[in-house]
Amino acid sequence: MGTGRTLNKKPRTRPTKSEGDRRRRLATQAKRLIALGIPEATVNAMQPNDIRTALLRPFQAKAFVAKMGKA
Repeated sequence: MGTGRTLNKKPRTRPTKSEGDRRRRLATQAKRLIALGIPEATVNAMQPNDIRTALLRPFQAKAFVAKMGKA
């Protein structure tokens, strides 16, 4: 019994994302936000989606957090 073409197509043979890789990426992204000047306590309280969104526009995120600190 052969594997056939169905199992050789790209979407099916693609490796799955591992949980360790996700954690590693998230830690790297959090470090990038901390390097921008956002307090570590603030970054640790953020959800993973919020961290990714903040990195899309880093200068706006930095300004937003600075404004929050003054208020």
